[in-house]
Amino acid sequence: MSHSPSPLDSAPQPETATERPPSYVKLAMRNMVRKRGKSLFHFGLTTIALLGVLVGLSYLTR
Repeated sequence: MSHSPSPLDSAPQPETATERPPSYVKLAMRNMVRKRGKSLFHFGLTTIALLGVLVGLSYLTR
């Protein structure tokens, strides 16, 4: 009996030893693109809060 190769035998196997997991930055950017509205909203809130802190500090230390 000869063993004929099945389609599963010839499928390329991923090389997990040489592949590195995606970096944190790559995952974060992919997530930002996927959830565009929420990311822009959080970016806006962060910008306004940072400006508020800087203006508040400059007012207190004048």
